[in-house]
Amino acid sequence: MWGETVQAGWHVLLVEDEPRMAETMQAYLEAEGYRVTVAGTAAEARSCLREAQAAGRPVDLMVLDWMLPDESGIDLLRGIRPEWSLPVVMVTARSDELDKLLGLEMGADDYLTKPFSLRELVGRVRAVMRRARPALFVADEVLSCGDLQVNLSQRRALLGRVELNLTPREFDLLATLARHPGRVFTRLQLLEAAGGDAFGSSERAVDTHVSNLRRKLEADPASPRYLLTVPGAGYKLAPGLEASSGRRDQ
Repeated sequence: MWGETVQAGWHVLLVEDEPRMAETMQAYLEAEGYRVTVAGTAAEARSCLREAQAAGRPVDLMVLDWMLPDESGIDLLRGIRPEWSLPVVMVTARSDELDKLLGLEMGADDYLTKPFSLRELVGRVRAVMRRARPALFVADEVLSCGDLQVNLSQRRALLGRVELNLTPREFDLLATLARHPGRVFTRLQLLEAAGGDAFGSSERAVDTHVSNLRRKLEADPASPRYLLTVPGAGYKLAPGLEASSGRRDQ
């Protein structure tokens, strides 16, 4: 529900090089209860992430402009993903589907095309945060499939004793499959489970999610054991898998 109350003080890193727009977006987000740090360059954004982590107030979500003066937002996102798995909302004037897919491949969780309303910005941030930070009072619910465990309330996935570094959308996709091992899901069903139509209704977007997830889940993504393709139908999670330590390190 859009009427849900956000937790006060969630830390948003706003990466926007246009001062007037950054000031307006910051004021609107802060009015909604978020704590906002602004960075005007990719280099400043990296410093903000490290400083916030060191201070014990890590960034919970990043709103990232595509065009920055020192490097592109895509390059920034590509560079931080090995270390940071925080949700990211891309903001850009580029509306081509290929650009959206590129942002998705780099780990963005949502995509806003300029011009947009500030109400839409807050709504997208709220929706991504709601998926990434479920209510703490919800009791742990863990789904198991062989040596794969998916903790729905903590939004964590373990393969053996190793935690998978998943983006929020990758986790949503995996959780949907893990709820019904062996069931075949169409691409449309998985697209809706992974965040609705934020990246359009393209089947290619689902294929990209699956490809990204396989790289993290499978020892050999080209010959998957867990996330299987059902030709002409969609995807499924293989049921009844025996424990294995064959997964590739992150």
